[in-house]
Amino acid sequence: MCTIVPISKTVGANRIVPTVAIPHPLGNPALSREEEKVLRRKLVERALKALTTEVDGQTVFEQ
Repeated sequence: MCTIVPISKTVGANRIVPTVAIPHPLGNPALSREEEKVLRRKLVERALKALTTEVDGQTVFEQ
């Protein structure tokens, strides 16, 4: 999980899951508590999918 995809590509990460923003990679303080919970769950589910997906080279897991 990363906030800056090009840096992850440069260092050679195989599975890249983009997050929200540098100061709040796994959340958004502007959202309500319920909305933020949905956002965080979506990010974690995407990361779990990335870990369980067979990849060949660098793969960015967008929505």
